[in-house]
Parts: sequence; structure tokens; C-alpha cells
Amino acid sequence: MNNKQLLSRKLRKVVFFSLILILVSLVFPTEEIVKIPKGIERLKNRIDGVIQNVEGTIGVAVKHLETGEELYINGSTFFPMASVFKIPIFVEVMAQIIEGKFTLDDEINVQKPDQHLGSGLLSDLDAPGIRLSVRNLINLMMMISDNSATDILLTKVSAEKVNSRLQSFGIDHITVNRTCQNLILDTIGVDSEKYKGMTLEEVTKTYRKELEDNPQAFEEATKKFSQIQKDQSTPLAMNRLLEMVFKKEILDPGSCEHIISVMLKCQTGEQRIKGDLPGRVKVAHKTGTIGGTVNNVGIIYLPDNLGHVALTIFSKDMELKTREVEDKIAQIARFVFDYFYFTS
Repeated sequence: MNNKQLLSRKLRKVVFFSLILILVSLVFPTEEIVKIPKGIERLKNRIDGVIQNVEGTIGVAVKHLETGEELYINGSTFFPMASVFKIPIFVEVMAQIIEGKFTLDDEINVQKPDQHLGSGLLSDLDAPGIRLSVRNLINLMMMISDNSATDILLTKVSAEKVNSRLQSFGIDHITVNRTCQNLILDTIGVDSEKYKGMTLEEVTKTYRKELEDNPQAFEEATKKFSQIQKDQSTPLAMNRLLEMVFKKEILDPGSCEHIISVMLKCQTGEQRIKGDLPGRVKVAHKTGTIGGTVNNVGIIYLPDNLGHVALTIFSKDMELKTREVEDKIAQIARFVFDYFYFTS
């Protein structure tokens, strides 16, 4: 058999086996290979499923504090903190206590102009006649998100000191600029400078008259609220602050422990991070709500010594009702909990 015949024979074999393969593939088609997400990518896909098609923006930062496994969605986007800004204020209060400027047991007389707009208890009491320790002002600020208690403490330590302290910790993307009352007045579209020194009754009467005279101001201010680069944070930055407090990387161990112990007693936002978690799960957290923003941040304590998860969930420009956004937060928190609890 010459070379030409050998080559012809080999070509016939190649053609024959090629035809066999084609026939087999037609009779037994191979299934399409589906790429199944693994690890933290699975969690990201589930969170994406919750926040997709939402009118507004949601940012999420997640980190398992023992293993370092983490996930961010819109992690570097700035969001209004609302009352979540009470955490960095709390940190600065503890820092100045360490420096000896005052103590937790120092008492402050609450006067009528100290009673401010918004959530809490102090604005409903009769002043003068209210005398509270720094410790109890902190408790009111963090446990029931009392705005008057917050503004008294912020005035005492100053927003500038809060920001410079954060920067000294290496946290650049959190800014605290206004009292709660000024923040609310900015949100409704009135000039907060005009309200300085007024009693709560005077403030309420004056701003309501302004809104009656110019109702468009409120609508315009609400739309622009999230664009004001004040009292904002990225999810990444807030989660980093939570981590530093929990790991006692700032202040001193006793102060960090005190911050966490107070946050464990937070009474607001039961339908947010905690909303869909098992009842036995502890969460040290803080909420915030204002003008299209519904927030919750905290540390989830995984059962069975499986560690702790820092979780920040911010939102802005939301068209959904507060309760609907809370449902989104609860869903995200449950997915985070399930992922780390069942894979740790």
C-alpha cells in the first residue's frame, strides 16, 4: 500500500468518526453548562435580587469580623446617615471622656431651647426642671434616637471634633455637620439659621407658617436632600467604624465595650435588620430615617460561636414607603445571616 492510499484511508476514518460524533450529539445532546455562583457571590446575587428595580438607591456593606470575608454593593457611594450619625457622635463623646474633659456622670440642665424637633422623649417633658447625666443623654440618643439628647451632646463635643477624630482613625468618608434640628429644617426647605435660640414651640409655629406660604419649598428640598454633602457616609466607611469599635481598635477597650453594650439596647427599627432574624439573635445596631432615607447598621451576633457580622444598609431617594424599605432591609439581613451561619 503506497503513501497515497494510506492517507486516503486515514481521511476516511476521520470522516467516519466525525459523522459518528455528530450523530451521537444529535441523539444525546449535551446539556448547557450552567455556571453556579459560589461563596460570597451567591450572597451578592441574592441581595441584588432584593434591591433590583427599586426606585432609589440602596448600599450594603457586609463583613464577617472573624474571617474577614466581605461584600459591598454601592459601597463607595455616599448616603445621608440620618440618625445613624449618632454613632460617630457617641464615639467622640467617649473620646473626650477618655481625655478627661467630662465624665459619664456629669449632669446637664436641659433648658427650653434645648428641646428640639423630631424623635425622642425630651421634647415632650417640661423644661426647666430636667437634669440628666451624660450617660443618660447617651442612652436616650442611642436607645430611642432622641434628637434633643443628640443635639445637646453634639453641641458639647462639636461636629468639627467628631470629624477630625474620625480622620485620625483613618476614616475619611463620614462627615457630621449639623444638629438633628438643623438637618430636619434643611430637609423641609427652611433656613435653619433663623431658628437659633427659639423654643420648640416657636420653631414649630414658624416653620409651619413658612411651609403654608411656600409649599413648593418642601417638595424641592426633599428632592435635593440626598445631594447635600453633609451628614453623609459610605457603607464602607460606616462598616469600618463598626468593625473598629467591635474589635477595640480605637478609644480604649472599656469605651468600645460601652458603645456596643448601649447599641445592644436599641429599641428602634425592630422590623429592619432584626425583622426576619431568629429571636435569639442579638444585634447591636442603630437606625436612621429621614426624607427618602431608611437606614440600619449594626453587628449581628451569630449563634453557636460562629462569629459576628458587621452590616450597613443605607438608602436614599426611595420612592417606597418606610415599611416597604424596612422589608427590604430585613430580607437582606436574613440572607446575610443565613449565608454566614450556614457556611461558617
